[in-house]
Amino acid sequence: MREELLEKIGVKSLSDMQMAAVESIARGEGDVVVLSPTGSGKTLAYLLPIVESIERLGDASLQCVVMVPSRELARQSYDYARRLTRAVRFYACYGGRSAMFEHRELREAKPQVIFSTPGRLNDHIAKGNIDVSAVQWLIIDEFDKCLEFGFHDEMSRAVGSLPKDALRVLLSATDAEAIPDFVDMANVEKIDFLADNDPLSTRINKFVVRSTTADKLESVGILLRTFGRSRTIVYAGFRESVVRITDYLVSEGFVCASLHGGLEQEERNEAVYHFLNKSANILVSTNLSSRGLDLPDVDNIVHYHLPETQEDYIHRSGRTARWEAEGNTYFILSPKEHLPEYIGDDVLEVELPEDQPEVLLPELSTIYIGKGKNDKICKGDVLGLLCKKGGLTASDIGRIDIYDRFCRAAISRRKMTAVLKRLKGEKIKGVRTIVEEERGF
Repeated sequence: MREELLEKIGVKSLSDMQMAAVESIARGEGDVVVLSPTGSGKTLAYLLPIVESIERLGDASLQCVVMVPSRELARQSYDYARRLTRAVRFYACYGGRSAMFEHRELREAKPQVIFSTPGRLNDHIAKGNIDVSAVQWLIIDEFDKCLEFGFHDEMSRAVGSLPKDALRVLLSATDAEAIPDFVDMANVEKIDFLADNDPLSTRINKFVVRSTTADKLESVGILLRTFGRSRTIVYAGFRESVVRITDYLVSEGFVCASLHGGLEQEERNEAVYHFLNKSANILVSTNLSSRGLDLPDVDNIVHYHLPETQEDYIHRSGRTARWEAEGNTYFILSPKEHLPEYIGDDVLEVELPEDQPEVLLPELSTIYIGKGKNDKICKGDVLGLLCKKGGLTASDIGRIDIYDRFCRAAISRRKMTAVLKRLKGEKIKGVRTIVEEERGF
C-alpha cells in the first residue's frame, strides 16, 4: 500500500525524519513533536501513517483533525492529501467564506480527515456541525506560527473538545521557545532534525544585487530578465509594495501573480493556483507565502525588502531548494542598506547587465472550459478535447483541474491561439461549452 501511495506523489523513498515520524505516529504510544526544516516533507510525514490506518481499518467517522495557522495552508494540505489518496475523505475549513456553506458541504462530504484553522474548527464544533467523538489524531501543523498568531487559547479550546486519548502531533520548521501546555511533555517523543542543521548553508546560493537608487524597481526588473523563464518569488515587506512591484513588472511584459493579506480569499487562491500550474512564473508576495504553502520547483527567491528577522529569512529562502533540490536567494540592496549578520559571508555579488535581456514568458498558459464535475466531466474528457479536437499532444499539456462547474488546464502558451480557434463552438461529452484563455491574475 505505501509504495502505491508514494508513487502517486512522485516520492521514491522516505527521509530519515519522515521514517522516524511515521513510525512514532503509527505506534501511538504518546504525543509527538516533529522539528524539521522548511521543505523537508513534514506534511507527508504525518499524513502517511494516518491514511494507512484509516484505509486499513475502514472507519467512516471523522478520525483526524489537522489545525493550521492559515487558510492557504488548509487548502494546500487538503490538495496534497487528495493527491495522496482518494480512498480517504478529506475536507478543508477556513475563514473568508460562509460557515453555513461549509456546514452543507460537510454533511455531504462526511470527511474522515479535516484541515482547519483554529477559529473555524471551534465554530463548527460548537454548532454541532462535526462530530469529534471518534477522533484519534490531532495534528497541529506550524504550531509555532499558531502561537505567534495568538491562537493558543483557540487551540486549547479545540483540544478540550476532542477525546482525551487522541494522539497529538505538533510540527514546526523552527525550534519554538514554548511547547503548548496541552502537550503531555512527560510522555512525548521529540523528533528533532533542526539540531546542527542549517538547511540554507549548502543547498541555497546567496547573491547580492546593488541598486544605485532607493527605488529598486528597475533593478528587480533587470534581475528577473536574467532569469529567463525560471520560477521566482519576489518578497516585499508591505502589501502596497507588492501591488506597486506587480504593476511595474506587468507593464514591463512579465507574467506575474501577486499575494498579500489585503486580497479576498478567492483572489489569494487564484494567485497561488496560477503560480502552481506554471502559467505565471513570478509570484510577488509579502511573507504570507513564506510559510505553510507547498510551492514546488521554485528556482529563485528575491528579497526586494530585506527580511526583518533571521526566522523570516529562513522561511522565505526555504521556498526554494525544497527536498534535495538547490536554489538561489538574492538580496537587492539600496545604497544605504547592508546585509544582516545572520546572512553570513558566503554571498556573491551580481552585476546587472547593461544590455537587458528580453522578457521570456512562461511556457504555459491556462485555458478555461465551462463544464465540470456536475456535468460528469473528468480529466480524461478534458485531455481528449485538447488532443483530439484542439490538436495538442500530451507534452503540450500540464496540470488539469476539475471543479464542480468548470475545468482548467495549463497548455502550451504558443499554441493557445490555435487551440482556441479549433475549439470555438466545440462540444465536450456532447455538450457545447465555453472555452477561453484565463488572463489578469
